[in-house]
Amino acid sequence: MLQLGVAKVSVVVNVVLEEIGFLPRCLASIESLASEIVIIDMTPPSSGVTKIAEKYKAVVFRHPLNPIVESVRNFGISKANCEWVLVLDPDEELSDSLREKLTKIAKHPGADYFGIPRKNIVFGKWLRYSRWWPDYNIRFFRKGHVAWDEAIHSIPRTSGKGADLLPEEKYAIIHHHYDSVDQFLTRMSRYTTSQAELKISDGYNFVWKDLIVKPVSEFLSRFFAGQGYRDGVHGLALSMLQAFSELVVYLKIWSNSAEATRDKQLDIAEVVRVMKNVEKDIHYWQADALFKSSGKFIHRLRRKLKI
Repeated sequence: MLQLGVAKVSVVVNVVLEEIGFLPRCLASIESLASEIVIIDMTPPSSGVTKIAEKYKAVVFRHPLNPIVESVRNFGISKANCEWVLVLDPDEELSDSLREKLTKIAKHPGADYFGIPRKNIVFGKWLRYSRWWPDYNIRFFRKGHVAWDEAIHSIPRTSGKGADLLPEEKYAIIHHHYDSVDQFLTRMSRYTTSQAELKISDGYNFVWKDLIVKPVSEFLSRFFAGQGYRDGVHGLALSMLQAFSELVVYLKIWSNSAEATRDKQLDIAEVVRVMKNVEKDIHYWQADALFKSSGKFIHRLRRKLKI
């Protein structure tokens, strides 16, 4: 499938069983961009990935199922033959505008790797806030300039000159993220196990206060600091789910701690003190959100201060 006389781009796609249904849409969106499509197949042999790949003239390499997609990406990149590499997941696709933009970049790059915004569609809605936009990901690069660490959701290591595309919808990867709460919870179980293992390997020692502080901080950062309330009930629901996910990470660390840590008795006065500190943070962000969302109040304040 490698073409001559055009900017050469390898597109690498890792596939697991639950994402096969997305694959045709993903491949159709990159067919005119790719000089080569590399599929890393982590599904059972009878899943049908090979048949889909044949339609798009993709090269398939089998790989054992790995919950840490980052390490599999490195494997896929090693199989790519073109100067430029685009990494996509099956539940992602390119818009016409982004495809044209990447084609131009490959011919006249100006940088060695590019951060691309992602349009995350969660529970059927594009989330413009909640810290889900612009959600830059380094996905387009010269081969040899980007590699991932062996950790879930890790930021890739880069070399050379980098640049970001403008944070505009037309230049965003379309990401069909969580379709349902059930899907979120299923993936959460896998993600939180990897995240807990990583924290333990990094030397983290369980502290009971984190069962309170960490989930609340995650919620506040999403719903208030990230203005998730502007995404409506979707923003509230996802902020709550992500706070719950944070709680599960620390519960898994606790459950794998030494018996003395698991059975530690709590001083209720200390628990109350921690919760009061958390309440202060909640009240701060509540006031901040009310201030930002109250146009009349801000207008009166500006008029008073003659801004």
